[in-house]
Amino acid sequence: QDNSAWSQDSFFAIHNWWHLALFHLGLGDTEAALALYDGSIYGEASTLAFDMVDAAALLWRLHLSSADVGARWTVLAEAYAQQPHGQYAFDDVHAMLAFVGAGREADAATTLEAMAAVAQTRGDNAEATAEVGLPVARAIQAFGRGEHARATDLLRGVRNRAARFGGSHAQRDVLDLTLIAAAERSGQAGLAQALISERDAAKPRPAFQA
Repeated sequence: QDNSAWSQDSFFAIHNWWHLALFHLGLGDTEAALALYDGSIYGEASTLAFDMVDAAALLWRLHLSSADVGARWTVLAEAYAQQPHGQYAFDDVHAMLAFVGAGREADAATTLEAMAAVAQTRGDNAEATAEVGLPVARAIQAFGRGEHARATDLLRGVRNRAARFGGSHAQRDVLDLTLIAAAERSGQAGLAQALISERDAAKPRPAFQA
């Protein structure tokens, strides 16, 4: 069997390890997910956008599950602070995850300002930022501040068009996970349960259960 896609020489190596970490999270094994983060995913801090996105998305999922990620946010947020913002909405949203996770309000505000400025211009990224990126970034900021009802409203408004700003289904799933957590924490139990039921119904079933 060819395992070249899992080799460290592959551009997708870290992303493949990220998918494995999500598998462990799905089983409730946060320790295994953290071990992968500290090893193959972000054990060696990278400034490659593709790697940083994976790191931010995994830490945020761990954060939503109330796992203690220690100082990992600080390292990642510092890397994001050195990057330009307003160039790609998908990256900007993940920078917001890192800044909010690390409690870096000033960097979060600077990122939102850059995104708001881009949203007033023209082009594919301007449209993606205005329609999806900016409201999602504001929702993440609201979530971090404990404004869960606001986060819920913002995320509900964009979830059906989130594909407009890029990423795979697995990558964009962090938005629904955040929406569920925000709904639960804002006392909207009915909405949270409806979203959970929707996810359960969408899961593939073995042929013998069909």
